[in-house]
Amino acid sequence: MLFLHGFPEFWWAWRHQLPVVAAAGYRAVAMDLRGYGASDKTPRGYDPFTVSADVSGVIRSLGASDAVVVGHGWGGFVAWSAAVLAPRQVRAVAAVAAPHPLMLLTSGQLRAAVQMGWFQLPILPERRLLAHDGIHIEQLLRAWSAAGGDFPDAEASRRYRAALQVWPAPHCALEYHRWFVRSRLRSDGRRYSTRMREPIGVPVLQIHGGLDGAVAPAASVTPAQYVTGPLRYELLTTVGHFPHEEAPEQFNQLLLDWLPGVSPTTPLATEGDTP
Repeated sequence: MLFLHGFPEFWWAWRHQLPVVAAAGYRAVAMDLRGYGASDKTPRGYDPFTVSADVSGVIRSLGASDAVVVGHGWGGFVAWSAAVLAPRQVRAVAAVAAPHPLMLLTSGQLRAAVQMGWFQLPILPERRLLAHDGIHIEQLLRAWSAAGGDFPDAEASRRYRAALQVWPAPHCALEYHRWFVRSRLRSDGRRYSTRMREPIGVPVLQIHGGLDGAVAPAASVTPAQYVTGPLRYELLTTVGHFPHEEAPEQFNQLLLDWLPGVSPTTPLATEGDTP
């Protein structure tokens, strides 16, 4: 199983899942997406074609022919994309707070849509992420999670703020958002949209938080024409944009209930990795 984090996190976001999934008999690996954490911070390559190739390459480099790919937020966007663009390496998809990419433009909450627009500006968003020891990163985490909840706690805030303080990590993280918006009228964006209209034939699990401050749960249910494999949708009513961190026990139970039908167990292992 390969776990892909979202914005503004890194592989550590899956700390509650890795030991539990490994204890159940699966090989569990969490990677840093390109530009995040300890991964290479390349000047380009933040489009879904390249990042799907990253995912495919990591799976094969670990000696596996395919994997169940679990992605949160932008990691979910990559998981959906890899199921179409690198189908031989994707056995199943678990998309967490991540609508199908063709629905992403219409599924954002107003506040998150405004934030996405702000991210399109040059230089200023990076400066804001770096300012005041990264306090804006904590503010984003808190705004998108359930109001009044315990996430992020002090340790999560410290780790996520520190991870995006390493230049050019803030710029790399924002390049995913910029590609998605700016490619709408370009040939690569049109080519991506055309490819993503191909139905996904592998099993898909979608998990969303009912109090998600970034993605509107009501707009995240995937139409049947996009998934021809078994599709399961779960709504956790008391959590926000980070179900795997806000309610890890409930999230883990859903994941473990779903896994036996899509993945044979493998020798026990737990890993963190970077592309």
